[in-house]
Amino acid sequence: MDGWFIAALVVGLVSSAICVIAALLKKGPNDVTLLAVAAVELFLLSYLVASIVRTAAGTAIAGAPWEFWAYLITAISLPVAGFYWAILERSFWSNYVLAAVGVTVVVMMARMAQIWYGAAAPATATGAALRTGLGMALGTGSVQ
Repeated sequence: MDGWFIAALVVGLVSSAICVIAALLKKGPNDVTLLAVAAVELFLLSYLVASIVRTAAGTAIAGAPWEFWAYLITAISLPVAGFYWAILERSFWSNYVLAAVGVTVVVMMARMAQIWYGAAAPATATGAALRTGLGMALGTGSVQ
């Protein structure tokens, strides 16, 4: 986990918690919930700038660059879409949509970190560990 992911975790989960609490209190979207989602957007825009600077400075993305940038652009669009949803639908249900934005951004940031550092997707890593464990149990070293 890098610092960017930890920051996304804090910002995203705090934003989601604020929005869920507002929804549970049956309050419609207000300045507090909209500013919580705006904080997520501000974080993502700073991450965009940092990512551009890092790649311009020569740090290569270990995974597929197009996938990283697609995730980032999609993540940046989520708070904007949630904001417009909340403005158009002024019921307390919109706060649940806003809460989903924060959690979704955290998950997307985790995947972006995997792409950036070249870590295998969890299913691939688990599959490799299971194959190796099975090979060890059978005494063959690993199963191909």
